[in-house]
Amino acid sequence: MELIHTHQATPPAGHYSQAVRANGFIFVSGQLGFLPPAAPGERPALASGAAAQTREALRSVRAILEAAGASLAAVASVTVYIPDVALWDEVNRVYEECFGDHRPARAIVPTRELHYGALVEISAVAVA
Repeated sequence: MELIHTHQATPPAGHYSQAVRANGFIFVSGQLGFLPPAAPGERPALASGAAAQTREALRSVRAILEAAGASLAAVASVTVYIPDVALWDEVNRVYEECFGDHRPARAIVPTRELHYGALVEISAVAVA
């Protein structure tokens, strides 16, 4: 197994890696919609609204995949967590913009609440 880390994505806030490459796959940990910090060491802030958080979470996923030598086009499966199913359409619009014609397998999971009050968390599995 190889641990993947990049400063271009939100740093882990716990005991986990941004991603792990194993057996020909890249497993990207759940990414919240944090904005890039303005200065090194600065605590990141969540983007405002579900659409912006979706865009930022996918930006982090993309950066992590690029650090592993892959791209969004290599994604085979995505799991999207949202605290309210009413956010589905807003999240799906940004998701479609980011993935374009590529259509990985996907689950959108409504959950009670996400850490830090986030509106979106996205994890992915890509082919290495």
